[in-house]
Amino acid sequence: MTAPEYSFVIPVHNEAESLPELARQLTDVMAQLDGSAEVVLVDDGSTDGSFEIMRELHEHDARFRVLRLSRNFGHQIAITAGLDHADGYAIVIMDADLQDPPEVVLEMAQRWRDGYSVVYAVRDRRSGEGLVKRVTAKWFYRLLDRFTDTPIPLDAGDFRLVDRQALTAIRSMREHNRYLRGMFAWVGFDQTGVRYVRPARYAGTTKFSMRKMASFATDGILSFSAAPLRLALNLGFVISTLAFLAGFAAIACKVAGVYTVPGWASLSVAVALLGGMQLIILGVIGEYIARIYEEVRRRPLYLVRDTLGLDADGPWRAPDGPRGSRP
Repeated sequence: MTAPEYSFVIPVHNEAESLPELARQLTDVMAQLDGSAEVVLVDDGSTDGSFEIMRELHEHDARFRVLRLSRNFGHQIAITAGLDHADGYAIVIMDADLQDPPEVVLEMAQRWRDGYSVVYAVRDRRSGEGLVKRVTAKWFYRLLDRFTDTPIPLDAGDFRLVDRQALTAIRSMREHNRYLRGMFAWVGFDQTGVRYVRPARYAGTTKFSMRKMASFATDGILSFSAAPLRLALNLGFVISTLAFLAGFAAIACKVAGVYTVPGWASLSVAVALLGGMQLIILGVIGEYIARIYEEVRRRPLYLVRDTLGLDADGPWRAPDGPRGSRP
């Protein structure tokens, strides 16, 4: 089996309306690339007929290959499944909603030819997204950059091109709570960014609810930073210091005869404050323990239900060779 030069890895969850246009644009871009290409469509538990459309795409063009997971495992796991089955020397990760414009891949491929191992796309502007989404995304990336020891590019999502060397490193990292954009930053190698304007969705509605976005943000912070634990520790020291000072002041007032009426209100506030802080600290510790528990169970990241044009038992690994060398 001959490895293609490029692999497109695209997670799909209920994107039946976008898939035909996505296939058309990908076909145009693949015709402009300087090497052969394949598309790995990962059906992440779709229920709107997306798999049937992907089957038709495969029957029409064998370069469109399909990996159908047994259920919805989530966006990051779906990408991981696609990476595990991608055969190309350069792998492009992009979403199916056409907010990641396929034509940007041409510039990414040129940067790869220039010698970069990872080429990530940086959003200049986010069209079609509400004010809350834009503001929360902006501040999350900056908060993550401040709290983590791994420099993660600002305003860069999962849309990127990675070479075989970086992909091999990512494949070796099998943690369940995955934040891939942070993992790609962690592995290092030569990286650069290309800027683009993120358009609105071609069709349908976003599958990322506020709850999912909050969970995703939590995974990003907890996977790459111990700052929440340090914050809980520092908060404990501050509360303890204030309690000590308050106790010292109470003794001084008693000795001076100033304090005569018990302060039930202040006592209640202090007890509630300390109790709340204890619960917060225990919650932070619990989040880290829950992740440890999930890792030690050693369950597979995903299960495959069907494949079209792919090996269900595992990825075929392209042979090592010079960058960009065609088989």
